[in-house]
Amino acid sequence: MKALYDVPAPAKLNLFLHVTGRRADGYHLLQSAFMLIDWCDTLHFERRSDGQILRQDLTVPLPAQDLITRAAGLLQQHTGCTEGADIAVEKRIPAQAGMGGGSSDAASCLLALNRLWDLNLPLHTLAQLGLQLGADVPFFLRGHNAWVEGVGEQITPIALPPARFCVIKPAAGLETAQIFRDPHLNRATNPAILSVFAADHYDFGHNDLQPVAEVLCPEVSQALRCLSNAGMNGKMTGSGSAVFAPCQAGQSSQVQVPEHWLIQECSNLEVHPLQGWASSDN
Repeated sequence: MKALYDVPAPAKLNLFLHVTGRRADGYHLLQSAFMLIDWCDTLHFERRSDGQILRQDLTVPLPAQDLITRAAGLLQQHTGCTEGADIAVEKRIPAQAGMGGGSSDAASCLLALNRLWDLNLPLHTLAQLGLQLGADVPFFLRGHNAWVEGVGEQITPIALPPARFCVIKPAAGLETAQIFRDPHLNRATNPAILSVFAADHYDFGHNDLQPVAEVLCPEVSQALRCLSNAGMNGKMTGSGSAVFAPCQAGQSSQVQVPEHWLIQECSNLEVHPLQGWASSDN
């Protein structure tokens, strides 16, 4: 195998995000439902024999050491692989949106290079490597919509009914660490029960990060008003600044947003498009 083209890296939405506590080491304890959507980045891989990892940004410029190049380097280091890769990136998922774009890119990179370099690492090994890159990477590697707990390491697959969503990304972004440092963040939401969530998937719960985010980034509130004005009940995904709401097909065309904002109507995915690219350990 010399190349893998058109490798997808889908975004996610947090259907809710509760902060239930904080560990002694400072990490926050969370509960959330992660849902894959069809807003995707696309990666292209060509094998190199000289061990170099070279990245080409086809749409927007990425940092020199982004999660894609870090994932490739980590895989080389873990396996001792002497192969390299040219990686071209079509970046469409916005940064600082709470949609997991960087983590998804890293997961798709690990899955693709595991194939391209004939490493044959099982999924649990890739997930362990992915956790070193970011808490959300194992979710994308596992490939299922999921009930997520702990600091992101407890992942339970869930089934979700097909639905469409209007997603708005304001021009401004938000840094996750800034929200979690905020003294006004609610860190004491009572733990939720999966069976209760399963009875009301898309109207369940709230996002504990949202009130802090709305103070730090007023565009989050503005984006929610854009949804509300079109008759949709929205919430923020992850640490923002993107917001979303369930919608009917075509309903997003009724939403008016300022110039330079992104708005997209998305469908949820039953499974990750790369599911099965690594042997399962389950």
